[in-house]
Amino acid sequence: MRREIPMAITIISGVAMIIFFFVPVLENWSDILLKWFSVIAGFALVLGAFSLLLVNLGKISRKASGWHYNVVLLLGLIIMASLGIFGGIKVGTPYNFMFSYIYTPLSATMFSLLAFYIASAAFRAFKAKTFEAGLLLATAFIVMMGRVPLGEIIWSSIPMLNQIPLGDEIIEKWVMGCFNTAGQRAIIVGASIGIISVSMKILLGVERAYLGGGD
Repeated sequence: MRREIPMAITIISGVAMIIFFFVPVLENWSDILLKWFSVIAGFALVLGAFSLLLVNLGKISRKASGWHYNVVLLLGLIIMASLGIFGGIKVGTPYNFMFSYIYTPLSATMFSLLAFYIASAAFRAFKAKTFEAGLLLATAFIVMMGRVPLGEIIWSSIPMLNQIPLGDEIIEKWVMGCFNTAGQRAIIVGASIGIISVSMKILLGVERAYLGGGD
C-alpha cells in the first residue's frame, strides 16, 4: 500500500488536471487543485530544509571533508529563515538588506565567474577540425562581432563593408532570428514530446522511479 496509494493519488491528480484544463466548465476546480499543490509544495519546502539540516549536521559531527562549508551553509539558512519569519521581507527589513547587499552580489559574482568557464569551454570546442566545427566557429565569430562594440569598430573600418550594419539589422540578427530560433524551437518541440511521453508513462503506472526504491 505504500506504493499503490501514492501512485493512485498521482494518477487521479494528473487525469483531473488534464480534464479541468480541456473542459472550461471545470476551470474553478483547476484553481482549487493548484492552491492545494501550493500548500503541498510549502510542506515539501519545510521537509527539504529539515533534510538539509540533518545531512549537514551529520557531516559536521563526523568532521567530514569540507565540514566548515556545511557550518556556513547552516548559519546562512538559520539566519535568513529567522530574519524572514520574525522580521518580514519588506524593504528596509534586515532580511531585505541581507538579500540585496549580500546574496545578490554573491549571485552576480558566481554568474560572472561562469562566463570565464564558458569562454574557456568555447575556446576548446571551437576548433575547425571538421566542416561542421568550422561552420560553428564562423557563425559564433559573426554573432560575437555583432554583439560587442569592438566588432562594430572593426567592421566599420573595413572598406566596402562599412555601409553594411553587422549587428543592428542584417547579418547578426539574420543568424539569430532564423537559424538560432529554428534550432531552439526544434529543441523545445523535442523536449515537449519527451515530457508528454514521460507524463503518460507516469499516469499509466509504467514509470515508478518517483516512488523511490527502484521499480
